[in-house]
Amino acid sequence: MNKPVWKRNEIESPCIQICVVHPTERICTGCYRTIDEITRWSKMSAEERAEITEALPGRAPQLKKRRGGRASRLAQ
Repeated sequence: MNKPVWKRNEIESPCIQICVVHPTERICTGCYRTIDEITRWSKMSAEERAEITEALPGRAPQLKKRRGGRASRLAQ
């Protein structure tokens, strides 16, 4: 007798389990979603999630800006 396969109906997420929020941009450095988007993700429509997912790669450059570091301290 074959048992039915258990399937879960989960919402796709761009989360890569590197959940660190950039202090000034307020964007997750792992998936590039905003705090608001992460909070509302499960309540969004599939269309809204797809639209946001499509825009995520374009947010990466916002997090590439250097915030100082050794060179900045030496210049002071």
